[in-house]
Amino acid sequence: MEKFKRSKVAHWANKLAVENDQNLTTVQLMLYNHDLKPVECERRQWGAWNFVGFWIADSFNINTWMISGSNIADGLSWWQSWICVWLGYSIAACFVCLTGRIGATYHISFPVVSRSSFGIWGALWPVFNRAAMACIWYGVQGWIGGTCVYLMIRSIWNDWRDDAGDGGIKNGIPNSGTNTVAFVSFFLFWAGSLPALWFPVHKIRHLFTVKAFFVPAAGIAFFIWAIVRAKGIGPIVHQPGKTHGSALAWLMIKGIMSAIANFATLIANDPDFARFARKPSDAFLPQLITIPVGFAITSFIGIIVSSSSTVIFGGPPIWDPLDLLESFLNENGGSAQRFGVFLIAAAFTLAQLGTNIAANSVSAGTDMTALAPRWLTIRRGSYVCALVGLVMCPWHLLSSSNNFTTYLSAYSVFLSSIAGVMICDYYVVRKGYLQVHDLYSGKKTAPYYFTFGFHWRAYAAYIAGIAINVVGFAGAIGREVPVAAQHIYDLNYFCGFGVAAVMYWSLCKVSPIPATSDTWLEVGDLISDDFNAHVSDEEERYDEEAVAGGSGKGPLKRVVSSEDKI
Repeated sequence: MEKFKRSKVAHWANKLAVENDQNLTTVQLMLYNHDLKPVECERRQWGAWNFVGFWIADSFNINTWMISGSNIADGLSWWQSWICVWLGYSIAACFVCLTGRIGATYHISFPVVSRSSFGIWGALWPVFNRAAMACIWYGVQGWIGGTCVYLMIRSIWNDWRDDAGDGGIKNGIPNSGTNTVAFVSFFLFWAGSLPALWFPVHKIRHLFTVKAFFVPAAGIAFFIWAIVRAKGIGPIVHQPGKTHGSALAWLMIKGIMSAIANFATLIANDPDFARFARKPSDAFLPQLITIPVGFAITSFIGIIVSSSSTVIFGGPPIWDPLDLLESFLNENGGSAQRFGVFLIAAAFTLAQLGTNIAANSVSAGTDMTALAPRWLTIRRGSYVCALVGLVMCPWHLLSSSNNFTTYLSAYSVFLSSIAGVMICDYYVVRKGYLQVHDLYSGKKTAPYYFTFGFHWRAYAAYIAGIAINVVGFAGAIGREVPVAAQHIYDLNYFCGFGVAAVMYWSLCKVSPIPATSDTWLEVGDLISDDFNAHVSDEEERYDEEAVAGGSGKGPLKRVVSSEDKI
């Protein structure tokens, strides 16, 4: 061991190690660093309007634009599809507020919150699961952002397109699965995103403020432009639905669930941002109201613009706004039209950048920090995520015949069972009570250590939540499955969340766990700015006697002054 400590590997490992509090044990160094600790008052800079701006900015992205189109293509009328959007995103907003309150109250991130339900070491699997998905999605969303950059460049220089015999750039990488123009555009977006990853999360809110003004303005301009070109709102708004009866009901349920599934990652992710809230109320109403309103307005714009495209260009509606912008460029309509395409493509580029940071790089960075807190911070983890997004060659995934984006969306609902366990643990089992210091303790006697650091009740509930959806999931990626399984999967998020939550509550009822409260008891306001992980258990004191002990052995009572802080 001494020889290793004097080796070059150990020397560079210590050089790369992040700064941390003094006197931490080896185990605590695996559980704690500055980015994992509860956010101190100085960094709690997200007010109510920051959350409004964040969700307005996030709602204007390409996936949101297209989601109503997929519902209409399946057979819904435009207003039926819009009802699905309103209901779906309203329900998603409720889930976001539930997880966000935990972060806003205790100022801790998703990886730390999950330790209370899955165990100190058991939380590493859900954290790794989400980090891996965030890295994959970073590459996929980055490739879409590259298409936006392609449109910006082509609006200036029309020869910036793949050579198809009528001019353009010759493909210098013919065996790569892509072409020179597409790859260079993607690389420019990827490289241009790197500076934005440098800023800490509590300061990145300014990016979303800028995006909240610029991107919606460009979307509204696109909306007006399309209506003027079509001399009306197009035929889709007059088109009746193609399904009726029970088929219509299930199709609307599927549309609602697709909106919720689009939020599966963000539901788990919200504590990563909400922990920077000045107070819990700043993360409640702004999110509850802005999410359904912002996403519904974006979807409505997408419906009308795509409806207008059938008049402008003929043929079926163009649901992808990037394809629609390229159709405008193919018209060779003059410099004014190219300038309009440039501005709208620039807005979509900014939209993709913000979405990639909010849903992917911050998530991956926070998760990687929890996986290796000795060497990784959110900033370093975000750059690792960006590197993975580049080397994974996302164009291969998007060109796959099995519709990889559908697979990723389907897989994301497996996060529902994680959310089910986490929300049930906080709101029902613990009634809002967390012993924050113990979330950073690897002691076997700590209440969140459970069995070898893993919470078997949480994992049993997690597996049950997956099992209810697994057959329908196979159907979603192309397998033949029974109709009943398809209908269960149509309710995928509710089924996964509900089964996991009920199973977790039942197991905790039969086999009680430690550090719970008999009454609603949130003690987040007792977290002091000088929080550190090496405070011993004996130094922790609470002002409530209604704290239940684990293993069904009766209440654990600690009586102290309410002026003491954790």
